[in-house]
Amino acid sequence: MARAALAKFSECGLRKILFVPAANPPHKAGTAMAPWEDRVRMAELACAGESAFEVSRIEQDANPSYSILTIERLLAGGEGSLEFLIGADAFAEIRTWHRWRDVVRLVDFIVVTRPGFDYDPPPAARVHELTGLDLPVSSSEIRDRIARGEQNLPIPAIVLGYIRDHGLYRS
Repeated sequence: MARAALAKFSECGLRKILFVPAANPPHKAGTAMAPWEDRVRMAELACAGESAFEVSRIEQDANPSYSILTIERLLAGGEGSLEFLIGADAFAEIRTWHRWRDVVRLVDFIVVTRPGFDYDPPPAARVHELTGLDLPVSSSEIRDRIARGEQNLPIPAIVLGYIRDHGLYRS
């Protein structure tokens, strides 16, 4: 997603791109996840060297991590208008989110297209498609491939090294 974020930053002249690792994502309950601190560190490694990228710890104590609560905290903290960068596969599930109508009301969405994933935006959603990247794999597929021991993965080498050094996503 960092590559998508950088492309959108360049295209739209955004002030910054904030990466917010979810502390306790309710949609991921029961799935193999790395501890929150490790996910924050991987985001920091992936974003290193890009002055427009910032990794946030706003969800450090979130339980559970609902996007609407994070959005409300960011807005209350003076972040101003927000654009939510999201993959097409995740956006296709927006209607299952906690208080999804409020999410739709409060942010514009930048939807990164992915081959084979269509979505139907909710009424009133402000959606801007980021096309041309066509990210072929999801994060869950990458985690599955790591668990199988695959070597050639579409993630930064420094992040892959961190995953291996810390024994993350092993089956």
